[in-house]
Amino acid sequence: MKIPYCLRAASVLASFSSLLALGVHAAPLAYVPNEKSGTVSVVDTATDTVLRTLAAGTRPRGIAAVPGGTRLFVTDAASSTLLILDSAGGAVPAALALGKSPEGVSVSPDGRYAAVAVEEGDSVTLVDARSGARLADIPVQGRNPEHAVFSPDSRWLYVSAEEAEQVDVIDVAQRRQTGAVAVGLRPRGIGFSPDGSRAYIACELVNTVYVVDTVSGATLAKIAAGRNANGIAVHPDGKQVYVSNGADGTVMLIDTASHAVTATVAVGKRPWNMALTPDGAKLYVANGRSNSVSVIDTASARKVADIAVGELPWGVAIP
Repeated sequence: MKIPYCLRAASVLASFSSLLALGVHAAPLAYVPNEKSGTVSVVDTATDTVLRTLAAGTRPRGIAAVPGGTRLFVTDAASSTLLILDSAGGAVPAALALGKSPEGVSVSPDGRYAAVAVEEGDSVTLVDARSGARLADIPVQGRNPEHAVFSPDSRWLYVSAEEAEQVDVIDVAQRRQTGAVAVGLRPRGIGFSPDGSRAYIACELVNTVYVVDTVSGATLAKIAAGRNANGIAVHPDGKQVYVSNGADGTVMLIDTASHAVTATVAVGKRPWNMALTPDGAKLYVANGRSNSVSVIDTASARKVADIAVGELPWGVAIP
């Protein structure tokens, strides 16, 4: 018996609606920790709308997701813990005690590890991303470390600190600091070229992005940014780097071939940490003082949306 077209169409629509109800999306989700609200906003990057809000301790700051996005790692500065959240429902299967004032967290590209910068401990805590177990507490030279970012091959951690003029380098296998890279005062955001040969480091108090050769440790370029240069994101094709300027309320686009700033995009107040969609089509920027996330279309270098989130958004994670 041939099924009428209208019934087949209705069946397809019902199936599609069921998938949406189960939270299945073609586009990735973005996760935004709201430090003052104690929540994580879950944003659908297809529609640039908030789908749901997850409870996330008292003062969530750093956030990272495992590949596939099923599990989130969120630092709670108030309780000095690393929260491990189910990204669909926000249940907390584990909360790992850390030193005081944990901040940035990242997950290694191979999905094996999470690393947390612990400010008052002047250390990085290395965690098994699958089990949530603590593997090591690694001292670093820089005081008040803010970010600990894995290299693309997961072999190295680059660690920036509020009171430093260097980025500390940790050998993940050896679980100790094995080097340091000289940069400007107060390094913040760190990003790597896709092949890992270059590191891009925003130095807040000198308004500069340093381009570093990761093999030699030499500085290849110093790129003038805006005031209070902070967050860094690198396009998947490696051709552009983005830096947020906290005092200016802007994001600059840098051409990696020429090291020239090719565009400046106005966003919200005190833009901080950022993330790109996996295809590099959109950049999501957390605006701490505007309680919003700005969305930049990378092809046109134009802001296309502002998404209201919780109070004091710290950053964005897009698995």
